[in-house]
Amino acid sequence: MPNVVAEHADRLVDQFREMVLVREFETRVSSLFEDNELPGFVHLYIGQEAIATGACWGLKDDDYITSTHRGHGHSIAKGLDPDRMMAELFGKETGYCGGKSGSMHIADVDQGMLGANGIVGAGPSLAVGAGLSIQQNDEDRVCLSFFGEGAMAEGVVHESMNLAGVQDLPVVFVCENNQYGEMTPAQDQHSVEGFEARGDVYDMPAETVDGMSVQSVHDAATRATERARNGGGPSLLICETYRYHGHYEGDPMVYRTEAEVEEWRERDPVDTLESSLLESGHVDGDDVAAIRAEASERIDEAVEFARASEYPDPESAFEGVYSEEL
Repeated sequence: MPNVVAEHADRLVDQFREMVLVREFETRVSSLFEDNELPGFVHLYIGQEAIATGACWGLKDDDYITSTHRGHGHSIAKGLDPDRMMAELFGKETGYCGGKSGSMHIADVDQGMLGANGIVGAGPSLAVGAGLSIQQNDEDRVCLSFFGEGAMAEGVVHESMNLAGVQDLPVVFVCENNQYGEMTPAQDQHSVEGFEARGDVYDMPAETVDGMSVQSVHDAATRATERARNGGGPSLLICETYRYHGHYEGDPMVYRTEAEVEEWRERDPVDTLESSLLESGHVDGDDVAAIRAEASERIDEAVEFARASEYPDPESAFEGVYSEEL
């Protein structure tokens, strides 16, 4: 993590606060899942917090994002309420989707969150649709599309990038390369080293950044979103990162070594930012303790809200199945 520049210090403290909140949410979800309080599966974002926070920081409320099955961090970074997120994970009616979506399909269109998605590579096509809507309605909006490096092998991702390039759409494709597509190393999935060449193919700027540094992600995402907002078309942002937990909670992780995990943990995006802020004197130990306590209390409230909420009426399963008659 580079030295904290004074003019960026306030922003970095706020970004640290958000990253701690994401980490606390995910850590608590891991514990709740282990205690059998959550139905279904969960895929945690621990280790990748700098990407969601850095990429979404400069977005407006009415900008769009599309997400993945590992979408809790993106949701919080886009401004979603941890109470309603946690309730959704519990399957309660107060959740964002009335308890129907669970972890992998949280959405809030009003907040510009077009949905987490259990289908690998499905988000970019939705982002292109949003980009077309923005362009056709001449709106001052952009759409960020998050996906993993495993999705780079999906045809729909290439089709989406191609159409975005052809139409000069205001879409930023954010590839979170956490080194494994489920259990398969990235180098065993792709015939090229790195993904910047994909930008050349679709005539869009491409940049690879340190996904463990919120400053690096923020700077690159700001350049890309400003370009898109000003009519410069799409960009590809590749963020090199690592997930500390398995592909899903319960994953035995036999495909990687403890030494590899520990090597990446030395670059923990939350801890390194904390250290930089402390070394620069922009926060002290009491400030950090207060930020972490605030996050813990906030997630306590979310869990209490979820536990106290009611399960949906079984009849609600039939709601939203068909569109309203036009």
